[in-house]
Amino acid sequence: TAGATGFVEQAAEALGGVDILVANAGGPPPGTFATTDLGAYLPALELNLMSTVAMCRAAVPAMVDQGWGRVVAITSITVRQPAASLILSNTARAGVTGFLKTLATEVAPHGVTVNSVQPGLHATDRLSRLHGGDLSTAGATVPVGHVGDPDDFGAAVAFLCSEPAGFITGSALAIDGGAFPGLQ
Repeated sequence: TAGATGFVEQAAEALGGVDILVANAGGPPPGTFATTDLGAYLPALELNLMSTVAMCRAAVPAMVDQGWGRVVAITSITVRQPAASLILSNTARAGVTGFLKTLATEVAPHGVTVNSVQPGLHATDRLSRLHGGDLSTAGATVPVGHVGDPDDFGAAVAFLCSEPAGFITGSALAIDGGAFPGLQ
């Protein structure tokens, strides 16, 4: 968490403040309940939950003071539909989602929006590692027929950070090519 807080403090010093915070952390190692040691949970929570909490604690008070700010955290579609082989990620990112929803309602009256985006399968190094380098098989499971383009994902995040997105807060946006089977 010290690194996350330091990152925000350095950015604020270099830029004169932080108006927009996009929190993103890599995923913890894959595993199931049976294969994941109890000792692996705390590092996963530090990586995915506590780093976001720490960055928000460092950045959001100034946003509240100035009456404007944007927080977007990148979590995962597994918050809605946990993946059997990603128990650490499922657990930690669900915690991030609960934290963000709570924070959103607290800071909304001050012009600060807080949202999360939940990527499904996108062409990333992590997905390539999880699928043995063959993204075509991963894309076959997505209703649009292919994995997502990271640039398109970035454009959705950029919109949530924009002025026109000022009435969107406390939302968790699935960006998954229609893969999530629920009603949202």
